[in-house]
Amino acid sequence: MKTKSSLMILSLVAAACVTAAVCGAQDKAKTAPKPPPPDKTKVPEISAADLEKIEAALPAKAAKPKKTRKLLVFWRCDGFFHGSGVAGGNKCIELMGKKTGAWTCDFSREWEALSAENLAKYDGLVFNNTTSLDHTPEIRQALLDFINNGKAIIGIHGATDNFGKWPEGQQLMGGRFAGHPWGGGGPGGKTDGKWAFKLDEPNHPLCRAFGGKSFRLKDEIYQFKDAYTRADRRVLIGMDLTDEETAKPIRSLDPKTNKPRGCRTDDDYAVSWIKNVGKGRLFYCSLGHAMNVFQDAPVVQYYLDGIQWALGDIKADATPKK
Repeated sequence: MKTKSSLMILSLVAAACVTAAVCGAQDKAKTAPKPPPPDKTKVPEISAADLEKIEAALPAKAAKPKKTRKLLVFWRCDGFFHGSGVAGGNKCIELMGKKTGAWTCDFSREWEALSAENLAKYDGLVFNNTTSLDHTPEIRQALLDFINNGKAIIGIHGATDNFGKWPEGQQLMGGRFAGHPWGGGGPGGKTDGKWAFKLDEPNHPLCRAFGGKSFRLKDEIYQFKDAYTRADRRVLIGMDLTDEETAKPIRSLDPKTNKPRGCRTDDDYAVSWIKNVGKGRLFYCSLGHAMNVFQDAPVVQYYLDGIQWALGDIKADATPKK
């Protein structure tokens, strides 16, 4: 009897301890302070290991510039802050210019940098993961004049998540962010998962970085609405929907609407394109949500070629092709 009583007492004590531990953990979770929001005014520091990977991915040389080129890299984020992508993209562009001699660059997040007077100093303007930008009428006109008069505009990833109240700006960049069915974790949320991409034109000069072959990459990928159309640009990279895992996100139903997550009925999910705008050129690529993209040698080579095309230092056909 004593043995049974002792066992019962021990069981009750153990159960009480477990309950207390669980309740304590729950209380701790409820009272634990939330991490502070990111400081959108500062570019996050890059670790030595990440810097080494970026440097290893840099191309050895670039096409010879027709003249000394200068870029302004604008990275203001008034919406979601792609801290890793901003840091990786900025550093990659800086080091790429230094190593190859293709350009020098300045960096800014201040609106004054987009004034007509300041833009006149540059050959190209890079929007690196900018989000929710809402410009003044003066800045809007300065941007339109900048590219129409022969300069270059380059958009990286979040650059299409802007201009919500400015249709001309959406048309300029080539589309407006409509969600990202393809998450940064890859297929099924696996941390090592990679989405499949296809080259719309394997033999196009700007696609040489991929050796004319489709490729896979871990990244968060956008779908576009509003200003997206093939009628005014040359699409170079798109999502490879022949890959079952890559097609799955847009076929799955949104629990809120009970409709497919994909916003297009034509399955035209473009990732990168080029187009002529007035006397100038635009190059956009959705790749670049996080640091790892700027540590991938083929993608970095593609960015080098795309930026040099926009600057006018590489010849490539931008005629719209449906």
